[in-house]
Amino acid sequence: MKKLTFVAAMAIVAAFSSCGNSTPKASLNNDVDSLSYAMGQTQSQGLKEFLVERMDIDTTYMDNFIKGLNDGANAGDDKKKAAYYAGIQIGQQISQQMIKGINNEVFGNDSTQSISMKNFLAGFVAGTTGANQKMTMDQAQMVAQTKMSQIKARTMEKEYGPNKVAGEKFLAENGKKADVKTLEVEVPQPDGTKLKSFIQYKVLKEGNGPLPKDTSMVTVHYEGKLIDGTVFDSSYKRGNAVPLRANQVIKGFTQALVHMPVGSIWEVYIPQELAYAERMQGQIKPFSALIFKVELISLGSKN
Repeated sequence: MKKLTFVAAMAIVAAFSSCGNSTPKASLNNDVDSLSYAMGQTQSQGLKEFLVERMDIDTTYMDNFIKGLNDGANAGDDKKKAAYYAGIQIGQQISQQMIKGINNEVFGNDSTQSISMKNFLAGFVAGTTGANQKMTMDQAQMVAQTKMSQIKARTMEKEYGPNKVAGEKFLAENGKKADVKTLEVEVPQPDGTKLKSFIQYKVLKEGNGPLPKDTSMVTVHYEGKLIDGTVFDSSYKRGNAVPLRANQVIKGFTQALVHMPVGSIWEVYIPQELAYAERMQGQIKPFSALIFKVELISLGSKN
């Protein structure tokens, strides 16, 4: 027999449960009674583990779970009670899953930090009902993205701040070299502002082809290194040039591409804010400046 979801399993229990807050008593007087009991038992398989592992329920309080189960099951088609129990269920998902997930994303392993439950619920209710909204949904998405990035950066900087200092020192010294050029750039941000920064580059081979646009498809070979010389990625080692859209890579890589004539080979030095900033990316720790050897083979996606 195909196993139903836990929601469906609870619906089956609702159909055959008795009233009251205690565990229902089985009375197997006929085939329907036996079928009902057997279906209830089979559909509960794995539920206890689900409650513990996914819903973080303490099995010490299983009597309370049974009480809630009976209350929900015996609500029938009472729309008022159905709405209330739906709120309970979603509220618990907010507490046990959403808030924990957001806190982990923003604050990492720092369990002493948390977003505001009060303000989260205020925004959640406003978004659900459409009443008393302090911003449009588009504005809310923009603010959430921007503020999460800013707060996460401050959090990550406590642990990985030395990477930023090391990168700034490296670039300051590197920029003094006679064969290294500095290119000042302005990069559009999600909030509509522009980030003023720079990339450094050294021409290893001068190309004479056209310049890509940031929307152009290009074919490149590249090798990426940390400032200590650790190679974290290389199309040369894989033996295949890479087709990509110029604006679908890190910002510093894009800025190099749109200033490189086809046929060029550059060594590009990218500050952390135009690389992965506060994000961890494989071997690349937050706030790491990066070095790329970039060979612009052609416009288009053919090798």
